[in-house]
Amino acid sequence: MRGLGPFLRDAWRLALPYFRSDERWFARILLASIVALNLILVGLNVIFSYWNRAFYDALQAKDLTGFWELLLLWRNDEKGFMPGFCGLAAVFILLAIYRTYLGQWLRIRWRAWMTEQLMGDWLADRAYWRIALAAGSAGGYGTDNPDQRIADDLRDFADDTLSLFLGLISSVVTLFSFITILWTLSGPIELLGVTIPGYMVWVALLYAALGTALTHKIGKPLAALNFRQQRVEADFRFSLARMRENLEGIALYGGEAQERAASGGRFAAVIANWRQIMDRTKLLNAFTSGFDQIAVIFPIVVAAPRYFTGEIALGGLMQTTGAFRSVEGAMAWFVHAYSSLASWRATVDRLTAFRSAIAAARAAPPGVTVSSTEAADLTLRGLSLHLPEGRSLMKDQNLVLARGEWVAISGRSGAGKSTVFRALAGLWPFGSGHVEAPPGRRLFLPQRPYLPLGTLRRAVTYPDAIDAHDDTVVRAALRDVGLAHLEPLLDAEEPWGQRLSGGEQQRLAIARALLIRPEWLFLDEATASLDTQSEAELYALLRARLPDATIVSIAHRTTVTDLHGRKLVLGEAGLVAG
Repeated sequence: MRGLGPFLRDAWRLALPYFRSDERWFARILLASIVALNLILVGLNVIFSYWNRAFYDALQAKDLTGFWELLLLWRNDEKGFMPGFCGLAAVFILLAIYRTYLGQWLRIRWRAWMTEQLMGDWLADRAYWRIALAAGSAGGYGTDNPDQRIADDLRDFADDTLSLFLGLISSVVTLFSFITILWTLSGPIELLGVTIPGYMVWVALLYAALGTALTHKIGKPLAALNFRQQRVEADFRFSLARMRENLEGIALYGGEAQERAASGGRFAAVIANWRQIMDRTKLLNAFTSGFDQIAVIFPIVVAAPRYFTGEIALGGLMQTTGAFRSVEGAMAWFVHAYSSLASWRATVDRLTAFRSAIAAARAAPPGVTVSSTEAADLTLRGLSLHLPEGRSLMKDQNLVLARGEWVAISGRSGAGKSTVFRALAGLWPFGSGHVEAPPGRRLFLPQRPYLPLGTLRRAVTYPDAIDAHDDTVVRAALRDVGLAHLEPLLDAEEPWGQRLSGGEQQRLAIARALLIRPEWLFLDEATASLDTQSEAELYALLRARLPDATIVSIAHRTTVTDLHGRKLVLGEAGLVAG
């Protein structure tokens, strides 16, 4: 676990940018308003302290008039003006309501801004892809469960940071507001011949210091345990989501027992870590509960001698007790906030690690680079590719793909054909070389198409905007690829990745190509789930609708490679004519 200094610097770096952003004036004014309301509430608590003294003095004196005045209206006598409880309570409740409301407003705006920024950084320069590739490599900059970092940790950071900051501010103000009251009320005490002025202030300080030290000793492991709990929870949740996405495959394999065992193992990690949190929290709660209960009676016991000697009245005793608890509570803020601090620290550590992973991914050597050129052909220069573990796939490959030609790339399984596909898209960081891309839109269709959440129309038009293509054109594209039966469902929201078969998904991807009309189309076994006749029909459709497009297909079947005018085979010597 890192030291306190580096941790606080990380928390500061996470929190500060929002208050320097385009929303800075709104954020600063809102935060200042919340702090001001907190300070006013502390001031009201001070007034309540004096009200308690006057109220209990009225009870002790059996002053019925004073009792009702202090309860309902106000009292104005030689001791000064004192508002009634009802008025004070009404103002306190109103301010507390708006403190909470403004706090919620700041939290959601802060979270929204941080989410937009972190999402932008994660998606920029395809950092998300590099992080995913590096997640399992030794010494990599990957990080686990980026979805949790964005969805959960940003929410928790905004909530916990604001709550703890306001709590600390309130405690500091409360301390300075009540310490003078307690010093005056407690008076001096003689101990071993030494007169100690304001003795209850020192008692509160020692009590809070002892509680803080013991709380830290007992609760220190909670930060690491909370950090791990978030990770194992996310791993378990991801495994369930993965099962949901592959229900058919699990059912066909009859893999229920394996899935149950695997998910059970992940859930066992959740339970095991949670039990450690339970045990540690039990010890912490046992101490803090006892600490709080003793704090209820302790100041009365300490101040009682002055009451019984007649130095203070009942109201003075109650005010002294209340002031002691306020001072002690402010000094012991760390004790009461320890669990929240441990959770906050784990959240800060996770977000810091995620931001570091994003920065490392964006700063990493680009690998294969892609740039635009005014030349007509696509050129590969000095292309060298290797896998994350170091195995070389090709070295210093030079290749020209002419505009308008159809090129088929084949080779043994595992030779690296899909890696070449990724390199052409500028997605492969493990290697070197350069791809010179001519003008015109390029579209890459993987073997398993990505189907975004939402309507079928959104899935068909992806990655263009949902309204980028006319309805009649979208419907025609579906009919052309053999998906006419889906026309009535264009605007239906369903889990299309599960609803559509593998062949239907690949047909839908070809429909995207018809809509986008790219000048350069790359297909990585994008029709492998279809029968040979359907494959031939779709390639004929592409030739008819995209007559000037360059099409590069990665394929195993000769029925596909025979449809292309140029054949390349990937082997130990790289890409060679087949």
